[in-house]
Amino acid sequence: MTVPRPSAPDSGVPPTVKGLALVSLFNDMASEMVYPLLPAFITGVLGGSAVLVGALDGASDLTSAALKWVSGRLSDRPGWRRPLILGGYATAVLIRPVIAIASSAWQVLGFRVVDRVGKGLRTPPRDALIAEVTPPASRGRAFGFHRAADHFGAVIGSLAAWWFLQQGAPVRDVIGWSAVPGVVAVLVLAAVLRGTSGRAAITRPTAAGAAPPAARGFWLPVLALGAIVLARVPEALLLLRLQDLGVAIATIPLVWAGLHVVRSAASYPGGWITDRLGARWIVGAGSMVFAGAVAALSRPLTEPVAVAVFLAFGLVAGLTEAAERATVSQLAPVRTGRAFGAYHAVTGVALLPAGIVFGEVYQRAGGGAALLLSAAAVTVAGVAWLIAAPRGGAK
Repeated sequence: MTVPRPSAPDSGVPPTVKGLALVSLFNDMASEMVYPLLPAFITGVLGGSAVLVGALDGASDLTSAALKWVSGRLSDRPGWRRPLILGGYATAVLIRPVIAIASSAWQVLGFRVVDRVGKGLRTPPRDALIAEVTPPASRGRAFGFHRAADHFGAVIGSLAAWWFLQQGAPVRDVIGWSAVPGVVAVLVLAAVLRGTSGRAAITRPTAAGAAPPAARGFWLPVLALGAIVLARVPEALLLLRLQDLGVAIATIPLVWAGLHVVRSAASYPGGWITDRLGARWIVGAGSMVFAGAVAALSRPLTEPVAVAVFLAFGLVAGLTEAAERATVSQLAPVRTGRAFGAYHAVTGVALLPAGIVFGEVYQRAGGGAALLLSAAAVTVAGVAWLIAAPRGGAK
């Protein structure tokens, strides 16, 4: 077996990236049959609080962040990348349906943490593999294509959850059925990885004596991205806000699917724009869209207007996800797995304090206050990013 080589600049999205995109499609289909139901499952079925809903993302992603730091470093070692990716997806597939048997809100939190263990194992080596097989000038599009497929899987999963609920299926049964697309994802992944060695390209051709990421201004932009994540109110609380504004629980998966329709449609164009204009202004624009949408959603909106504003959040992912990953690969032409591990770790660690703080404000002062606080914080963090980001961005 040989190390996959970057495709020619005019070859479009490499086959390996397309295969990984298909894997993410099925895996996110499984994940999003579960995630949009968790706020209602915790607060309704199991009697948990808004603070616990806010901590749900934070605690699970903190665990994921710690593992991303480790798996990113391991993925730069020959022979480690492929088993890390495969093991990460398999872990999620095995544990996610078990949430259906939870008898307390804290058990849901624990199962969700284990689910995110899988994400922590697979994400840095997968992103490093995408960067490895893609020419630098096309990485925005490659990451955008992958994210578009990921979000399209979320659309299918959310619609599947909505359909099951419409048929009268209990929430626990819907969560259990998520095992089916999860198994398909692992089978597809095994076929995709069969043609790759999983070896790291630590010494990809670069300028002589290229320095490791930390010595090339890596940390300031990454910490700025972490500050933006820290300022964002968790999506679980946004779903809870929709319920407060009158959106029926049975409709939440349908609205969540609509959000991912926007995300999927915006991701590849967002990557294409990143390849041409650079990531600096794209990420800044995404932060401003987030702040504006959160500020609007803090108001006492009617149900249709609240749903429309919520759907606007999809543009944030379309603008920022590919741009952030392209920036990381630009800042770290060597030791790419370690760089992605650091990036995902920093942004993941920021989710826990964000979840706890905004959950506490939500419970004590109401959803409107929590969302206004997030809008102000994201605006400040977005300006900080514009100052810290590399000029010219990732191209």
